[in-house]
Amino acid sequence: MKWKKVMACVLVLSLMGGSTLLFADSVQERVRVWLNGRELKDGGYVIDGKTYVPVREFDGAVDWNSKTGNVEVIKPNVHIFLFKGDTVFGNVNRGKLKFNVFSQVDSLNNDIHAVKVAIEDPSGHVKDIQSQVVQDRKDNFWFRTYDFTYDFKTSGKYSVGFYVQVEPDSGFVKVAEKVITALN
Repeated sequence: MKWKKVMACVLVLSLMGGSTLLFADSVQERVRVWLNGRELKDGGYVIDGKTYVPVREFDGAVDWNSKTGNVEVIKPNVHIFLFKGDTVFGNVNRGKLKFNVFSQVDSLNNDIHAVKVAIEDPSGHVKDIQSQVVQDRKDNFWFRTYDFTYDFKTSGKYSVGFYVQVEPDSGFVKVAEKVITALN
């Protein structure tokens, strides 16, 4: 008779342990997250029915304030226009091209230290075009680079990025981009 009670206790404890594991799996589920056609490398989690994703993956600058425990994502609205002389363009032929970049920035509700425009070739090599320290805080402004000559050596997609630097000692983070397609 005792062995039946022992078996019953073992069975009950086994079921409790198994249901706890099942409950833990349902509370925290790893999910794949896609942003504009590309998968975020860190993905996300569903915990208690809410989806959590790493904010640094959303092409915005992240400012962590350890004193207040606040995280601020800095992602202004940026429109990028590419000018060859007075003509706006988006596609180019391979070879050298002299152009400038006009960036219209609005909805910037955070203090930043500097801005930068850079171009990334299809292989991932980034070349800075121009940067500038932001003197006065403004929620909207325009930033136009000087004329710049760039060699579109290969066919493919080039990315002209607009970057912000939150603090003088922090790195630049891309918050917007315009794609140039270099044709044969």
